[in-house]
Amino acid sequence: MAATTQDRNTPYRDCELTPIPVAAKEKIPAGVIVCINADGYAINGKEAPSLFYTGRADDSVDNSDGGNGEQYILVRSHKAFCWENDGSITQAHLGKRASILDNQTVTADEGSATASEDGKTAATAATGSQAGTIIMIDTDGVWVY
Repeated sequence: MAATTQDRNTPYRDCELTPIPVAAKEKIPAGVIVCINADGYAINGKEAPSLFYTGRADDSVDNSDGGNGEQYILVRSHKAFCWENDGSITQAHLGKRASILDNQTVTADEGSATASEDGKTAATAATGSQAGTIIMIDTDGVWVY
């Protein structure tokens, strides 16, 4: 296709509420952290380096008996959400990235795994998946954008 020289009515989405195909065998409750796995499907938030934080489940979906993409979940993003604090996040973490612990909890700990080869310690790698930026910590929890 060639570049246009005419006005174009380009479709758009506001990206606040997006339908995302759900991974096989996944059951996602409303209101929890939703991540996208390496294959591009929605799953419950959990500690894993290959996951991408996408937002909060706006509804619930049970794809327990389905294959990849047989169900869709509406995920709300581009908002600050209040998640549970595992106790590691303090005021000193304001403005820093939170890591996902489970589908409702964030942590300051990025997780780590140390490989050992022949009794020697190898490099430590992060095992957690990053959520957004911590914008506020209060008695309700940790607000992440």
